[in-house]
Amino acid sequence: MNKQIAIAGMGWLGLPLAHRLKILGYNVKGSVSSQEKANDLRNSGWDVFPIMISEDGVAGSVNEFLSEVKDIIIMIPSGLRRNTGSDYVLKMSHFLSEIEASEIENIIFVSSTSVYGDAQGKVTEKDLPKPENEAGRQLLQVEQLFFTSSCPTSIVRFGGLYGGSRQPARYLAGRENLSNGNAPVNLIHRDDCISILIEIVKQQAYGHIFNAVHPSHPAKSSYYIQKTKDLGLEPPSFEKEEAATSFKQVDSVHLKPHLDFSFSEEL
Repeated sequence: MNKQIAIAGMGWLGLPLAHRLKILGYNVKGSVSSQEKANDLRNSGWDVFPIMISEDGVAGSVNEFLSEVKDIIIMIPSGLRRNTGSDYVLKMSHFLSEIEASEIENIIFVSSTSVYGDAQGKVTEKDLPKPENEAGRQLLQVEQLFFTSSCPTSIVRFGGLYGGSRQPARYLAGRENLSNGNAPVNLIHRDDCISILIEIVKQQAYGHIFNAVHPSHPAKSSYYIQKTKDLGLEPPSFEKEEAATSFKQVDSVHLKPHLDFSFSEEL
């Protein structure tokens, strides 16, 4: 097993993933989007390179970052929710070209359950995503770009991320008359995210699509009301409505057979 691995995007998820991989004996290379961030992480002992990906191409130390590496985990946010009008597909096609020209053999591309439409009901990896907005449509195109590339690729669609300082309930505390209170939550703890990514690498489970969402799906209203109370915050209120007729519940039929994975964190 090759013990050198690259993480494109050493942020909220990538950095703790790097820590776990280092404990397991991997040599980790990382990339960030600026020289300043690279300097900060290098001062902390990480082998990190500045890589800037734009619609014009890839700038920075990309050759150094990709050299002597067989496996890469890509978690570069699209930024599409900010409505910048950027072409994420074009940006990532440039990066994929660099990867295919390197020694990289296997790819994990971190995606999101936003590729599914909010009204698709219960979905698994066997269901065709039907994104409803531009962000979801571009993300799905990038998934397809990587999945059909010359490098065996596994796509990991994470649900709503939480853990550490990121607690979604904080953003809803005290808000009133929120909608879709009966809709199910689709969440995953950062520690489970990291465990899934590591299992793919350890088992060399490439060429698959994984929906990575905790199998428990309580209603949004009951979940966030309880979570805000647990945090000592003012609970939100939700509009009174009948049982949800339009919803999205994301489950997996691939995590268990391909990775023998079981979630360790409670919602």
